[in-house]
Amino acid sequence: MAKVTFRTDLCKGCGLCVNACPKGLLAIAADQINAKGYSPAVMTDMEKCIGCAFCATMCPDCIITVEK
Repeated sequence: MAKVTFRTDLCKGCGLCVNACPKGLLAIAADQINAKGYSPAVMTDMEKCIGCAFCATMCPDCIITVEK
């Protein structure tokens, strides 16, 4: 199982990672706002993640880390 971590304090909620996930496991948090005033991206179901790292590749701010 892959482990995906987000540095949510730096996320600007652009959604590029959400669109890149082939399993549709990422979302922009509707109930969370970081210190910069943005709703960060979050993983909805870590168990189903295949560890492809498309999300990390698409992130313009390099806030996503994928470990297999």
